[in-house]
Amino acid sequence: MHPSALLRLSALLALSLPAQAQEGMRQQPATSDRIKDVPSIEAVGLATLKPGTVLFTDHRDDPAKPENGLVPYLDWGRVRPAERAALAPYPAYAEPDYMQTLNGVAKRRHETLKVYVAQGRFVVPRAAESIDLASYATLGFVAKMDPVIKHKTLNPADVTPTKDPAAAFAKRPDRPWCDLGTVCIESRYDLEGKLPLGVKLANKLEDGAAKKVAEFVSFQSEVRTLPPAETAPLAGLTKIDAPVTGGLEQTIFWVNQILRFGKFLAVFQPMPGDPGKTVVTTYMALAIKADVLDRKQEYARVPVLKNLLPAQVLMGNSSFNTGTSISAGLPTYARNRMTAFADALAKN
Repeated sequence: MHPSALLRLSALLALSLPAQAQEGMRQQPATSDRIKDVPSIEAVGLATLKPGTVLFTDHRDDPAKPENGLVPYLDWGRVRPAERAALAPYPAYAEPDYMQTLNGVAKRRHETLKVYVAQGRFVVPRAAESIDLASYATLGFVAKMDPVIKHKTLNPADVTPTKDPAAAFAKRPDRPWCDLGTVCIESRYDLEGKLPLGVKLANKLEDGAAKKVAEFVSFQSEVRTLPPAETAPLAGLTKIDAPVTGGLEQTIFWVNQILRFGKFLAVFQPMPGDPGKTVVTTYMALAIKADVLDRKQEYARVPVLKNLLPAQVLMGNSSFNTGTSISAGLPTYARNRMTAFADALAKN
């Protein structure tokens, strides 16, 4: 989004709220009765983890602070290298560098990112070898995880980083996105609540602008089961002393706005001492463009926006947050995705 469009959009939405809603109102993340927030999933003994309970953490020790839990991409690699290696789009991924033309002048741009990472863990009361991971690496299964998001099959030839030279920075260096053995998906999420109306009004004010604010988030991803060579190192990530029997991941490699990439990863291991049960550790990483978050000076000039920073909306601390999907904020979205995945495994 162009800064002026973001500013006008937030102002219009803020002015549509009652005055008391503009002062620090926060919507708490929707949670399942089964989800248990913990400081660290690794610190909870597996013997005490009963089927039906989902452990969850996103490293936020003070959720009321707008950017609490967001980690600069470069710091992520230094502080949690195994996590970044597994959850970046690919191990050698670097922050994007590309050419951007403004007012007819082409300039090289470096884009900095901040990453939100959530972890979950639960137990499935059956042996790991009885779980058919391939049955979950399908378009139909992904659609069930969040019915508000609409999905369709994407032709690999139409993958944006492959097709559009301006998006070449998002290509994998080792193989094409959506090559053999993967499911290629195009997804669309229509903004909920007051956001669509706000976008329409903002775009009217921006008549003549080259790029309009989108009323939706669209993204492209690939879903696949991981080969043994890629699953073996994941035991070091989960810190469970058991072999990894399988891994399932969805990698979002192209997004139309706000985010740059995302990944959902599920790692399967037999329960130590009880091979009739399976421990599933889940991860969700979402990379936000830092310039979207860095609007403090612009927003400070408009009093009604002081409590409506983009970071507040993305982290679920705004009165704008609504529903159970992306519009609810990233923490709620991650929680619901993980509990939906646990529910699906429990039913099969």
